[in-house]
Amino acid sequence: MFENIPYIMLLATGASFVQRTTGFGFGIFIMTLLPFLMPSYGEATALSGLLALTTSSVIVARMWKYVSWKRLLPILVTFVLISAIAICILDRIEGRMMRMILGTILIFISLYFSFFKDRIKRMIRPGLPFQIGAGALSGIMGGLFGMQGPPAVLYFITSEPDKEHYMAMTQMYFVIGNTMMTIVRGCNGFITPAVGRCYLFSLGAIAVGMLLGNWAFRHIPNRIFTYIVYAYIGVSGIIILITT
Repeated sequence: MFENIPYIMLLATGASFVQRTTGFGFGIFIMTLLPFLMPSYGEATALSGLLALTTSSVIVARMWKYVSWKRLLPILVTFVLISAIAICILDRIEGRMMRMILGTILIFISLYFSFFKDRIKRMIRPGLPFQIGAGALSGIMGGLFGMQGPPAVLYFITSEPDKEHYMAMTQMYFVIGNTMMTIVRGCNGFITPAVGRCYLFSLGAIAVGMLLGNWAFRHIPNRIFTYIVYAYIGVSGIIILITT
């Protein structure tokens, strides 16, 4: 187990860099290899969730003033309700086919939003219908695939006035979501001594990744930032297809 820690730290650095730069993608990045380095898949998800929670919490602590609870709460409440239903029906769905569908959809969405960004931005406004819609889609994807980020990310990147508000809103969303999932994983016995050791060793690694990501985030112009987010959503879809 200890011989895998340097590789886990390297993955944590890359994942925290991606999360700090684009506002999401920690789990997508680290879970490509982490299950092969941890004793079990459940422990891998637990470690990924704890590290992602830590990364998002640090970002929120620095960008708290940009959070609007009025725009965030409807998405969160809807996500909690819908994801619970989705988890209940998860065992009735063939996982490999659903992951292939998800990967294809993410690639299509990234291309569509990239080419029609201005039209979509005019259509989407910070209002209850769009908030509930994003929360419902996020709940379905979170419950079925463990990937609740893309719908909320797409909503926030088109509805928030700038990249600072976008980053604060997405990270608060992930803090609350990952806190809930960490509690559930702990109750199911996935937070083990191995997870604790790897978490402690990886704290320095995510600090390095966040410092590099913070530098990149500050130097990316607003007009380019949205395209980077769309591009990573597409990359996420490709990763899912390759690892399915």
